[in-house]
Amino acid sequence: MADSDITGEQAYWFAFCGHALLLRDGREVPDGRWPHPVGEAVVRTLPVGEIGGRACHAVELAAGFDAPAGFELVGYRALSQRLAPTQVRMAARALELLEWERSHLFCGACGSPTTRGMGNPVRRCSNSGCGRDHYPKISPVVIIAVERGPEILLGRSHHFVQGMYSTLAGFVDAGESAEEAIHRELFEETRISVANLRYFGSQPWPFPHSLMLGYHADYADGEIVCDPEEIEDAAFFRADKLPDTLPGPGTIARWLINDFLRRNGLG
Repeated sequence: MADSDITGEQAYWFAFCGHALLLRDGREVPDGRWPHPVGEAVVRTLPVGEIGGRACHAVELAAGFDAPAGFELVGYRALSQRLAPTQVRMAARALELLEWERSHLFCGACGSPTTRGMGNPVRRCSNSGCGRDHYPKISPVVIIAVERGPEILLGRSHHFVQGMYSTLAGFVDAGESAEEAIHRELFEETRISVANLRYFGSQPWPFPHSLMLGYHADYADGEIVCDPEEIEDAAFFRADKLPDTLPGPGTIARWLINDFLRRNGLG
């Protein structure tokens, strides 16, 4: 249930059932005073920050929750088309922190229960002999737009929707820089080499706690040979002949592609 100290508080309520956010009329984050019409479905609540001086709380809803009349559950990937950018960023933070708290109810070092700390997000081990603090985990991921003149490298993962292609991406390994990860991932997945890496931008991606680091790179050498364990297809596409299905407009993958198109006179 909701924490007793937030009852009656004026706030924004980022209430998630799985990866779907509860929106009023499908377009507004519920605000006002707690409780909202979610019945007994609240599993936990968590303070996550402020927007415009108003407190924001993450709310985890039980599996199988049905949105009440006047509300709609909207998948995270669609939020960029429904909400302001500040609210989308807060939704990402809320979803990541809910996952972090849910997976750190017990200490990973000694197995004792943890308690929520004050101030910054932290779960503290209740065992005085351990006392370890557990902070939210962030996993860096590189995502790269490889360009070969008027062409861009796009690939298909096995889990993509039918027909969709995107820029290639991969997790940064322990002890590895983002730039080293780019060279390794591209060679492992396609056997090509790149040069002239340029940082583009970043995006939090709460599936469950990734930080996407976007780069442009120039093709240097090699013929595409796909690693069948990672991707099912990859190819260079001309700016005027991209696949029909691309990542959604709210993703850094699409931002990279749009930037490539703009610089080729098609943006």
